[in-house]
Amino acid sequence: MHPYVPASLPLTNLDLARLLPKIGPANAALARYDGLLQSVVNPAVMLSPLTQREAVLSSKIEGTQATVDEVLEFEAGMHFDAEKTKDIQEVVNYRKTLTLATEEVAHRPISLGLLRQMHAVLMDGVRGANKTPGEFRREQNWIGSAGCRIEQASFVPPSSLQLLDHLQAWEAYLADNDADVLLQCAVVHAQFELIHPFKDGNGRIGRLLIPLFLHQKGALASPMFYLSDYLEGHREAYYAHLQAISRDGDWSGWIAFFLDAVTQQALNNTGRVRAMMSLYADMKRRITELTRSQHAMAVLDALFDRPIFQSGDFVQRSGIPKQSALPFLRTLRDAGVLQVLRESSGRRSAVLAFRDLLNCAEGREIL
Repeated sequence: MHPYVPASLPLTNLDLARLLPKIGPANAALARYDGLLQSVVNPAVMLSPLTQREAVLSSKIEGTQATVDEVLEFEAGMHFDAEKTKDIQEVVNYRKTLTLATEEVAHRPISLGLLRQMHAVLMDGVRGANKTPGEFRREQNWIGSAGCRIEQASFVPPSSLQLLDHLQAWEAYLADNDADVLLQCAVVHAQFELIHPFKDGNGRIGRLLIPLFLHQKGALASPMFYLSDYLEGHREAYYAHLQAISRDGDWSGWIAFFLDAVTQQALNNTGRVRAMMSLYADMKRRITELTRSQHAMAVLDALFDRPIFQSGDFVQRSGIPKQSALPFLRTLRDAGVLQVLRESSGRRSAVLAFRDLLNCAEGREIL
């Protein structure tokens, strides 16, 4: 099998009759979601569970087995076996990478340099840490069953000798404007995956690019639109459409799939954000009534930012004096707002959970 040669961008000969009926609804659904997002006073705090969920689901597509509550419990100081800890650390790295990239695109465009920065954080100290984190590959790689030879591969990415040329062409396309921002986003993601510039971690970096690109192009006020929920639920179709590009040149099939994904995920995200906003408003009233304190909002924001936590960590993150913070936690425990996952013992702090938020973010009971 010969290395894949990426298509020149922008694409020509797309099946516009197939795509046009999907472009309008996808853009409309994304615009409604973005309008809702802009009404959130502090999205980075209030919608923090969505970022946690994205990190878990994008990592799950690559085979990582860790849940949102396990990641939060790990960060709160609870212990897991060695293999589970490796999975959790990959999710933690994904979230760190998303945070870094979000901060960076606020003042500079997406670039090959930023990709290398993101990759270095993503692969730091986890499986694949020996695969040149932060560096584009300098040798041929291929995709297939474990241990297969290149002749048995299901896909062979472009030759490393032409890799930089392909990446620079992709970077130039990313900075330009195509006929439609969502169509362009679909192409940006797929072309990156097909170029496969890193030895490992390409799928996760490629999915991180979706909200970053939409934010850079002005389609999102903040990069908080995550597709991994849909892509995980349609994993076979996701990979099949990407493979159809390399095998048959079927870009229209991939773009149609991507537009459907955006439409459905925007609707799902809208419902999830509204539920979390409603919970925030309800808890604002309840915590104010329970604590009767000027610190009620600081308590609420700390709970939304980290819904599983050690009591000692809560004091530090909330900024509330210890003599006030710990009684607040006892009040919320007694009222059933917080649940105990681990009781305090000696110098070891208790681990508490804000179960309603976790269940709201997941759309089901996980605690």
